[in-house]
Amino acid sequence: MFGIGMPELVVILVIALLVIGPKKLPDLAKSLAKGLNEFRRATDDVKRDVQDSLRQDDEEEPLPPAGDAPPSGAGPASAASATGPEQDMPADADPDKV
Repeated sequence: MFGIGMPELVVILVIALLVIGPKKLPDLAKSLAKGLNEFRRATDDVKRDVQDSLRQDDEEEPLPPAGDAPPSGAGPASAASATGPEQDMPADADPDKV
């Protein structure tokens, strides 16, 4: 539990008992437990919402299988770079002066 052993936990509880007092310590423990439970519920709700949205995204746009993907360099980007303005220049022209 957070790397705290039993001796450390006993020391923390004794110090809390001395600082807070025996009458208010149970009330403090109850409110602390309620706060931790509320935090746990909130994080579970956020986790569930994220998982639901990821699941919906997967259902809406299925990815193509890995074998059907075009090989790298054979897509439209490589065709566009091969037909750029450099193709229209003569072989002896200086590309910096164009």
